[in-house]
Amino acid sequence: MFSLIWHAVFFDPVYNTLVFFIDLFPGGDVGLSIIATVVIVKLLLFPLSIKAVKTQKIMRDIEPKLREVKEKFKDKRDELAKATMEIYREAGMNPFASIGVMFLQIPFVIALYLAVLKGGGVPLPGINLDILYSFIPHPSAVTMNFMGLFDITGKSMVLALIAGIAQFFSVRFAMPKPPVRDPNAAPSFKADFSRNMQLQMQYVMPVIIVMTAYTFSATIALYFVVSNIMTIVQELVVRRHR
Repeated sequence: MFSLIWHAVFFDPVYNTLVFFIDLFPGGDVGLSIIATVVIVKLLLFPLSIKAVKTQKIMRDIEPKLREVKEKFKDKRDELAKATMEIYREAGMNPFASIGVMFLQIPFVIALYLAVLKGGGVPLPGINLDILYSFIPHPSAVTMNFMGLFDITGKSMVLALIAGIAQFFSVRFAMPKPPVRDPNAAPSFKADFSRNMQLQMQYVMPVIIVMTAYTFSATIALYFVVSNIMTIVQELVVRRHR
């Protein structure tokens, strides 16, 4: 059952989209085809991504209200929960929307990686005809060198660093700045934990992305570069129209 879902929803569509663009681009550049495939995946997830970006924007907008009710009901847990949910309801948001989009992208990343390096048993530059849709043409040429710069199946520290930088700005755009710690305020584990999580997301996550992108292949690095750039664009669009 899992195998059927994996092939029907993730791997086969990603593989065929990739092969379609390989045939479309001059010389069959796999790197350019990966970029185009990632764009298609992001566009398919666009409605969910926009909803997630809007959720993050709303969270920034209602942060002052949330701080007020936390202070007002700090000793009344039930009333604090009710007041918090009321703020969410009035703002028309689901606080878990952005998490779903993040996890939904993971199978697409894995599918793209396997499509390039494994190909369901026939790794590129070979084409696996067994999983190729009938309307997808067989490419006459397949070039693994991305724009003549490097092998897309190899490692690229430059591309990995670009992926990390894109991740840094993506998180910086999406997440609010952590509040400045008041030296006179009483120690708060929750506030400190939230502040530390934000700082780790902004500064540690890009390092993890660089290490991951370099460890696996330039394919993964290219995915993160394009994905994060599109996330930044989505954030700017939402900011402009909200």
